[in-house]
Amino acid sequence: MPELKQLDAVHAPAVLAFESANRAYFAASVSDRGDEYFDQFTKRFSALLAEQEAGICAFYVLLDEDGAVLGRFNLYDLADGVAELGYRVGQDVAGHGVATATVRELCRLAAERHGLHTLRAATSHENAASQRVLAKAGFVAVGPAGPSDLGGKTGTWYQRDLTHRH
Repeated sequence: MPELKQLDAVHAPAVLAFESANRAYFAASVSDRGDEYFDQFTKRFSALLAEQEAGICAFYVLLDEDGAVLGRFNLYDLADGVAELGYRVGQDVAGHGVATATVRELCRLAAERHGLHTLRAATSHENAASQRVLAKAGFVAVGPAGPSDLGGKTGTWYQRDLTHRH
């Protein structure tokens, strides 16, 4: 049974393995992280943990029974009860409801653990899978998302009110 855990220093090797194994798969639907991401991974990972420690962001990993990362689910820019949601699941689990179930779980944690009342997420027009995940998890389209929101692509912002049950 996969388990959603808040990001910790011990997850660094598993996160790097996940990002490396799925790099080409992710690049097909979102902007590639680039070689620098992998070259500077340790430094960037430490920066993520510092942001989380400061309460700016909350990062989660979905782990299988062996501790391998199946997906990453992140809350960015926590402020005034609102945060942005970002996520990615590995190619081997995509299309099996893992992202939808985990986004729903993260919505619960966002409200209970982080005191949030609204989550926002942007997805490109081409990323139909992500649009389905957001719709199934109770998000509704609220307006256009531009290239600065989506790494050069255009798409839609979605939002979910966490104060009502979905």
